[in-house]
Amino acid sequence: MKRPAANIGERVLLTLWVGGLWTIGYMVAPALFATLEDRALAGTLAGVMFNIIAWTGMACAPVLLVINQLRYPQRRINWRMLVLLAMLLLVVLGQFVFTPMMAELRGAGQSDAAAFARLHGIASLVYLVNSVLGLVLVMAQESPPADG
Repeated sequence: MKRPAANIGERVLLTLWVGGLWTIGYMVAPALFATLEDRALAGTLAGVMFNIIAWTGMACAPVLLVINQLRYPQRRINWRMLVLLAMLLLVVLGQFVFTPMMAELRGAGQSDAAAFARLHGIASLVYLVNSVLGLVLVMAQESPPADG
């Protein structure tokens, strides 16, 4: 049985985005901090990668939302759409709220301060929620379209 191009496109985009979230957040970033003696350098490199995956998510999410709408024209509001919107919102929040605030604290030499640790903890929790939501999308069984 052949899979429609939209379904294949969705799988590729989800693999790129969600795979990147998990790889960078839970393998590469910890490896940087465990390997490099210079924590500032490790943080800078991790930050570059988190920036790349954030922009990847902001590029993938709109396309995935369009694919979802094409796939389920009778159910415009569905759980997949809501999860994708939540993921997009979390990425935007991380990229345009938490990241600039942490950069400001780092620039002021306060990367060891309690405010930075608290903000980093919140940003990490947001990233974790986004990673789990992405995993839910990847693992979810595809349900057939309502019209057939």
